[in-house]
Amino acid sequence: MNKSFARIITLLRKERGYSQKKAAGDLGVSQALLSHYEKGIRECGLDFVVKAADYYGVSCDYLLGRTPQRSGATITVENIPEPDAAGKENILHGKGGSVLAVLNKKLISNSMNIVYGILQKLGNKSLTAEISAYLSLAVYKVFRALYSANVRNPQGLFAVPLRQGAARSSAAQEIALGNAECLLAGEKTEGMEPIGKGAAPVLSPEKISDEYPLFASSLFNLIQNSENRMGITKHLK
Repeated sequence: MNKSFARIITLLRKERGYSQKKAAGDLGVSQALLSHYEKGIRECGLDFVVKAADYYGVSCDYLLGRTPQRSGATITVENIPEPDAAGKENILHGKGGSVLAVLNKKLISNSMNIVYGILQKLGNKSLTAEISAYLSLAVYKVFRALYSANVRNPQGLFAVPLRQGAARSSAAQEIALGNAECLLAGEKTEGMEPIGKGAAPVLSPEKISDEYPLFASSLFNLIQNSENRMGITKHLK
């Protein structure tokens, strides 16, 4: 049995507030045996995996760490909702910071349309994967900080230990960015093919404005805001 199983059955039990004695009794095993399963000392049979999945209301694939979806469902391009598909539910309400949240969400979302527009034109799957990994890791870090601010929130959603999350994700980000820069420079890295010679995107503020008229101002504002955070003030003319 893989390490994920031991971690996940332990976290599921703790999420529900069950003692090891209660869970063992409900699952029809001794507390000592359940303890061994949760510590990864002993491997269980398929019957126990199925019983535990039914007991905790999750799929066997989730218990085995094969999917992050508790139902066991897999996600495809077709069933991923569009960013604004939630309609009115997507509008942030509440305290005074909501307007700022909506503004920054739009700046980031619109800027991503340009980034992925450029990637689509380049047509390099490895480059798209590495840049996507970098951006995904940024979202991971921010979401985990928000999620973990309340110590009562169960950490079963994450496989990486809390104290290692920021460091590991930052390291993975730097690797992804380094790979992307190599590919953009025409250098093969880790078995990934780079973009072709002379294929680097030709860009300028004017060209971006012409090709992405709906999103260009968002990107320019994002650049300005980001450099302001770096202590550099510069305005595009």
